[in-house]
Amino acid sequence: MKSVAAFGEIMLRLSPPGRERLFQSSGFLTYFGGGEANVVASLAQFGHPARFITVLPTNEIASAAVRELRMLGVDTSAIVRRGGRLGLYFVETGANQKPTQVIYDRAHSAIAEAKPGDIDWSAALKGMDWFHITGITPALSRSAADLSLEAVRAAKAAGLTVSVDLNYRSKLWNYGVSAPEVMPEIFRFADVGIANEEEFQQSLGLGTELPPPAERLDRKVYERLTAEVMSLYPQLSKVAVTLRENTSADRNGWSAVLRTKTEFVSGVRYDITDIVDRIGGGDAFVAGLIHGFDAFRTDGEALDFALAASCLKHSIPGDFNLVSEREVLALMKGGGSGRVRR
Repeated sequence: MKSVAAFGEIMLRLSPPGRERLFQSSGFLTYFGGGEANVVASLAQFGHPARFITVLPTNEIASAAVRELRMLGVDTSAIVRRGGRLGLYFVETGANQKPTQVIYDRAHSAIAEAKPGDIDWSAALKGMDWFHITGITPALSRSAADLSLEAVRAAKAAGLTVSVDLNYRSKLWNYGVSAPEVMPEIFRFADVGIANEEEFQQSLGLGTELPPPAERLDRKVYERLTAEVMSLYPQLSKVAVTLRENTSADRNGWSAVLRTKTEFVSGVRYDITDIVDRIGGGDAFVAGLIHGFDAFRTDGEALDFALAASCLKHSIPGDFNLVSEREVLALMKGGGSGRVRR
C-alpha cells in the first residue's frame, strides 16, 4: 500500500453531550481532530503507512494528541515540538433545522506561528509516496501559508503524488489576504484536487456561475466545472467534487463526481438520516479516495469506496473515521441495513 504523509493542524475539540447547547451543562466531550490528521488516521485504519507532520507545543495536551494518533497507528516521528499552544475548537451539534455551530480558538497556535525552515522536509517525507494538505492550514496565518507552499514544493521535488483539499473556512481567512490570493499557487502543485462545488470559487476565484442549490443535481454542471478546473490547472490528473444536499442537520444527501484526463464519473448517492456527527466527513471521503486509487482497478470503484467510507463516518462521534476497509466494502455490497451482526 502507498505510504501517505499529511501536513496540518491537530486540535482539541470540545463538544457538549448529545444535542445540548454550548454550556447548557457543565461537561464537555473531548476529541482530537483536524482535516489532515483525520485523513491519515483513516488511512491507517485501511492499512496504509500513514505519517502526520505538524508543529505542536511541549505540553501534556499536545502529548495526549500525539498518543491518540499513535494508538490509531499513525507515525508521529515528523512532529516538531516547540513552544506555543494547541488550537481548540468548540462544536455544538445541530438537530433538525438548527445547524451545527463551530467556534474556533486557534489563534497563535504552534502551527499558526510556524514558518518556512521549521520542518526538515527531507526527513519528514522520507519513504512516503503521497502527500496531502488542505486549504485550512494556509488560512491560519501568513507564515503558515508560506510553510504550506514550502511543503508542496518539497513534496513535488521528492516525487510524491500531491493531493490538495481546498476546504475553504471563511472564519479563518482574517490575516489580511483572501484565499484566492494564496491557494492558486499551492493548488498548482496538486496532482489530485478535491473540493465541494463552491470552494473552487471561494478558494481559487473561479468565475463560473453555479446554478441555485435546487438545480445543482444536474451532473452536467460538474462536467463543465471540473473541465474548467483541469484546463486552468493542467498538471492535475484527477478532480473530485463532493455533493452534499442539506435537508436538515439530521439528514443529508451525499454523493460526488470525479474527472480524470480521460473520463467523468458519477458516484453512488447515499441518503444519510439520523446523522450522529458530520464533522470529518469530507476528510473521510479524501482518505477513502486515496485508498481507492491504490486498491481498486477503476476510478469509479475508488469514488464509490470514498463515498461509502464517508457515509459511515456520519455515524461515528468525533473527527476520526474509525472504520476498516472490510466495513466499507460491506456497505458497498449493500450491507447498510444496520442489522445486528452476531
